Amino acid sequence: MHKVLIKLGGTLLDNPISRADLASQIAQVQHAVVVHGGGKQMTRFLAERGVESRFVNGLRVTTPDVIDAVLKVFAGSVNHELVASLVKAGANAVGISGIDAALVECQPLGGEYGAVGKPVRANAALLDTLVNGGFVPVVACIGGDRQGNIYNVNADQMAVACAAGYGASQLLFLTDVEGVRVASGENAMQLTVAEMRQLIADGVATGGMQAKLESAILALEHGVPEVVIAPGARPGVLAALLAGDRTVGTRLIKS
Repeated sequence: MHKVLIKLGGTLLDNPISRADLASQIAQVQHAVVVHGGGKQMTRFLAERGVESRFVNGLRVTTPDVIDAVLKVFAGSVNHELVASLVKAGANAVGISGIDAALVECQPLGGEYGAVGKPVRANAALLDTLVNGGFVPVVACIGGDRQGNIYNVNADQMAVACAAGYGASQLLFLTDVEGVRVASGENAMQLTVAEMRQLIADGVATGGMQAKLESAILALEHGVPEVVIAPGARPGVLAALLAGDRTVGTRLIKS
């Protein structure tokens, strides 16, 4: 069974047209699990309520006000708009989060981050049960622990935890860039873990791309055979990636 974990960036989901297009593509994929972000939507929701978004090392500082918004935006509007789009496209989509059945257990990062969680364990029996029953799990990037605490989780890290627990053959990061740029400014077709670490060390991969590569390295080290960073807005991107088209995005492998 070729299991696929598809991570969708919040920017792709903010546009109803690209959301519908991706939903119609995902509906054609067997054994797929979807993880999504929604940072853009979250920042907008907070700003409308007079709450300023503060970031430390690319992670949103999560106060009690923010965790309330995390539940409303990630597990609420963003998750269910995507689920509705998938259902319209013919998929039996089910919206869940990492809290459900302790799918993704977290530890608090602590310090000034507030309620930001780092995934430490994925209990993927829920994903297997849903997928084997013909459903498409759509996972919001919220985690919990056995004490009933709720955590805001970086969506890329959430995708890695779910991919490793689910035993995914491929982890596909669909984003708003063409792939991973190297020092020459061109997109790389393929990178190994050593090459990714070099791009980070040299300051070529920074910010969001650095976070993506660090997540990819973690996934590869936890047994996911292949990670791809690819442009989610490209027509037919999923079919191309699943057919092994090497000209789309950047393929990341262990060595």
